[in-house]
Amino acid sequence: MRNLSPAEIVGQVMAARDDLGEWPTPMSERQISNLVMMGMGEPLYNYDNVAKALKIVMDHEGISISKRKITLSTAGVVPMMARCGEELDVNLAVSLHAVTDELRDQIVPLNKKYPIAELLAACRAYPGVHNARRITFEYVMLKGVNDTPADARELIRLLKPIPAKINLIPFNPWPGAPFDCSTPEAIETFSDMLFAAGLSAPVRTPRGRDIMAACGQLKSASERKKKVEREAASV
Repeated sequence: MRNLSPAEIVGQVMAARDDLGEWPTPMSERQISNLVMMGMGEPLYNYDNVAKALKIVMDHEGISISKRKITLSTAGVVPMMARCGEELDVNLAVSLHAVTDELRDQIVPLNKKYPIAELLAACRAYPGVHNARRITFEYVMLKGVNDTPADARELIRLLKPIPAKINLIPFNPWPGAPFDCSTPEAIETFSDMLFAAGLSAPVRTPRGRDIMAACGQLKSASERKKKVEREAASV
């Protein structure tokens, strides 16, 4: 519900290292293989703190995790994308989720400010992007909303000029969610069409659903907590 400080961000990495036995004295080789800045808000809206944290994480005198092992995910804060690439040079992931501005305006409201054409132009210009270092596009699969063969064909067309990998994410519902997850058959067809067009399109395995901590569910949990607290305060 607020921006994390650099210390809090680095602290999450250290907590994971501690839990895996990496710290203070490694019991074996490094257990943390990759870091992804994702799932707890928009990193590029907290850029200064995120950048300070990642510089500590990447520094050889710090935690010394390679920038090639770090991915920053954004909903598409276009003006900050180039700065991120130039200053941090980490991998980029983009929450796309739709192939038309009309639909993406609803799913990703930031699209009203930075529409798909502007976003993809920033992706093409992202420093260091090439076939061996592709941009990951996240695409949540919503039943009857963005999962048709026509959507897949348009996604192929949009991403053709960009070295890209598409991460297909089965929708993780919560009580009262306005969407349903696409059927396994629809997801498989969608993925097969992308692979046939030469795009890598793996389907992400959902994790954390049992504790409402899967992709897209953390915000809903915090909103429910706020509602309970408001109701308690009004009694």
